[in-house]
Amino acid sequence: MKRFLLLLILVFGLNLPVFAEANGDIELPSASGVVESVQYEDITGLQQGDNNVKQIAKVKVLSGQFKGEERYIDNMLTGNPAYDIPLKKGDKVVLHLEANSPEIVSSDDVNFYIADLKRDNTLIFIAGAFFVLLVLIGKKKGLASLISIAATICLMFFVLMPLILHGFCPIASAVLVSIISSAITIYLVGGFNAKSSSAVFGTVLSLVIAAGLSMGAIYYARLTGFAGEENMFLYSAHPNLNFTGILSASMIIAALGALMDTAVSIASTINEIYETDKSLSIKQLFISGMNVGRDIIGTMSNTLILVYLGSSLSLVLLSSNIDLQKFFNLNQVATEISSALIGSIAILACVPITAIIAAYMIKNQKRKLEFNFGENKKGES
Repeated sequence: MKRFLLLLILVFGLNLPVFAEANGDIELPSASGVVESVQYEDITGLQQGDNNVKQIAKVKVLSGQFKGEERYIDNMLTGNPAYDIPLKKGDKVVLHLEANSPEIVSSDDVNFYIADLKRDNTLIFIAGAFFVLLVLIGKKKGLASLISIAATICLMFFVLMPLILHGFCPIASAVLVSIISSAITIYLVGGFNAKSSSAVFGTVLSLVIAAGLSMGAIYYARLTGFAGEENMFLYSAHPNLNFTGILSASMIIAALGALMDTAVSIASTINEIYETDKSLSIKQLFISGMNVGRDIIGTMSNTLILVYLGSSLSLVLLSSNIDLQKFFNLNQVATEISSALIGSIAILACVPITAIIAAYMIKNQKRKLEFNFGENKKGES
């Protein structure tokens, strides 16, 4: 018990927010606020650009140590929708706080800035609808899925993230977390049996293949790991991280869900076929699993490709304005294509791997159980 508590402290303690002083600046937690009024100010002659507009927002602080106070905050609109935060009365916002003196006596010692609009309420509503429907429709299986989702999120934020940020190999960390997540998810939903075990083994072996392919693709295509703006922000905060390793880890994790789905589908099918006809051999069960797997391959690989295309739709549209040779050789485009193809190859490998493992484990476990049951019957008689 003591060891378990120590592990929890080590894991969760790595992620506790620390409000310390760095270079004399006090880091303060963000706060939420509501816009009570918005005024516009003429900025002609300030050399801010023809499209710039200055909003002066009266904001009431809704949380934190300055709750209830009102502040006037400048909000510049530059005409760039990627960075502008147009405000109107009633908008809830996230406030960034910066201390302007070594000691904070009142709110006058703190500068308030509008970081972004407050969107978490909408996200909570959508997540709540998903969880309710998952339990209502899925019943016990839905509840088990909900627990596995929570476990996976905790693994990502409280295990994978600290491991990578503290210098551990991103690829090994991703594989480790994926193995744990696969085991928790599959055993929770399917129970502890040969069917679930074969699905876990099939998923893990396919993940190892995906890891090897991702490292090969990164090496030979010379992918940099800087495929998006968020990577640059991460580099600014943690320049010593292994960004190609993080890219490989992201490819592994991105393929995890589809691999688990494929492995569970094949293992469950073989189990049901064997329950229907227990005279089938391992070879016959394997062939049946492969037949089902071939149907899964078409839809699952297509699903994975569509996920990447959907998330990169802006890149797809950009191809209309760029020479195709230049387009396909862009680092970001090559990264997305590599991720989609590696995930698809892992799914292809998952089908025969899971089929042979499931056929062998299900056949032998059932045979062993039947043998033991028969021995007990003889003993009773």
